[in-house]
Amino acid sequence: MADPSSNDPDGTNFTLLGGAGAADIVDDDRLYELYAYPAAAERCVVRGNMIASLDGGAATEGTSGGLGGAGDRRLFRVLRELADVIVVGAGTAHGEGYSGAQMTIAQRGNRQLRGQGEVPPIALVTRSGRVDNDWPVLTRTEVTPLVLTCADVAADTGARLGGAAEVIACSGDDPAEVDPAVALAALAERGLRRVLCEGGPTLLGTFIDHGLLDELCLTTAPTLVGGEAPRIAGGSGQVLTPMHRAHLMSDGEGYLYGRYTRVG
Repeated sequence: MADPSSNDPDGTNFTLLGGAGAADIVDDDRLYELYAYPAAAERCVVRGNMIASLDGGAATEGTSGGLGGAGDRRLFRVLRELADVIVVGAGTAHGEGYSGAQMTIAQRGNRQLRGQGEVPPIALVTRSGRVDNDWPVLTRTEVTPLVLTCADVAADTGARLGGAAEVIACSGDDPAEVDPAVALAALAERGLRRVLCEGGPTLLGTFIDHGLLDELCLTTAPTLVGGEAPRIAGGSGQVLTPMHRAHLMSDGEGYLYGRYTRVG
């Protein structure tokens, strides 16, 4: 199931760190094993993937790309391959210059063996429905993206975007808001249960606030950014969610890669 192309040309390797000081080199097969979703799930399993600096900053000059390294990009590709759908806030997708997900021939074969479509769709979450037809995420993609928005604007958004996206009304009691539980139910109905949330902070914070984030994959960059950089999660509420560290890896550049699962 491993994707040979996941090895970066600069020879990036991961080392699994043990609690007793033991360390093991992580080959491709082990990497896929460490990040596998549960074998069977009747509901969506929501995984967040974020990067932060040592002092907690989630971006430099407005985007997260400046914090990443070769290992982070390698893991990014693996997590995308394992997911049924990639969920991201529309503002983040626009600001980060998202296009549709890209899969190598090997990754497509891996996905077929897992019973997945060859390429996972991008699902944009937006309360306002402000998604433009010329965004690369709509124009440079093999699969039709989804737009998860509120009931108040779903019809107008769908009419404006036409066949460029599938627009889904995802409101609960309030037709002016996107209900994250309703959004996940809509994805589950389409067989998209392995969910990868790539942010931004507002969307990730919403999943946390509603108790819907099952796990967090957090890359810690060996960098200080200072200033007023945003955190990986935002929002007006505050919750205390216990998490269990499933594993911790490092690489030769000093990045740390933790996977944390929700307790209970």
